[in-house]
Amino acid sequence: MRRIATLLGTLAAATMLAVAVPQSALAAHGDLIINGKVHHDPSGCYSSDRWPLSVENHTDQPALVFDGPDCSGGIVGVVPPGGSTVSEFGGSVLIR
Repeated sequence: MRRIATLLGTLAAATMLAVAVPQSALAAHGDLIINGKVHHDPSGCYSSDRWPLSVENHTDQPALVFDGPDCSGGIVGVVPPGGSTVSEFGGSVLIR
């Protein structure tokens, strides 16, 4: 019985910690600029319908440039933290 109570207490504490972590902790820190539009502390996929695709990565994470919308298709480039690129074939950008 004591083991079950300890297990339940541990699970409850882990759940509280998971809920207490702010969502921004999961995002890159800084600004991602796609075709002139600034995304502060970005996370996820950003599609664009303008070509060429211009990406400035002022975050702490690399950004992946995909040739399709919604981060589909192949990766056509990687923009490192502090880097920038102009991609003729880019359609979307993924950052975590």
